[in-house]
Amino acid sequence: MKNLEIYLNDHLAGAVAALELIKHRQDDYKDEPLGTFFGTLKADIEADEQTLREVMQSLGIEESSVRQSGAWAAEKVALARFKIAGDAAGLILALEGLIMGIFGKRMLWRSLAVANVLDASNWDFEQLERRAEDQMERAETQRIQAAQRAFTGTAGQE
Repeated sequence: MKNLEIYLNDHLAGAVAALELIKHRQDDYKDEPLGTFFGTLKADIEADEQTLREVMQSLGIEESSVRQSGAWAAEKVALARFKIAGDAAGLILALEGLIMGIFGKRMLWRSLAVANVLDASNWDFEQLERRAEDQMERAETQRIQAAQRAFTGTAGQE
């Protein structure tokens, strides 16, 4: 059970970092369509984070405040790195980081589905996995558009 505790807490910490990053990016683009995108993504990830917390509670796994604090601090370092990179490149890097995190979340749901460590009737892991795939696709659309704007000065369609 120790391995599962570490695994789930690391994913929860990832959600904490992602939500912090999204909050900053949503503020940066609040008057633009990107602000709406980040707001929708934030709501999706908050729902996933709540589901993960419920899974952990059902297994009697305590949340690691140390891991969550570390994730919060890591996001601050990443945010500084994105600011140094500049608005355009920073946005692309942030979106790439979010896509990688969402891919990890997709693997989390699949791992929980196949591990059979809990009553899967309480959670639809296949639906959660599909939701992560949808989040990745939406983020990838934004990333491609951001790359087109940054590298060619256009925002053509994918």
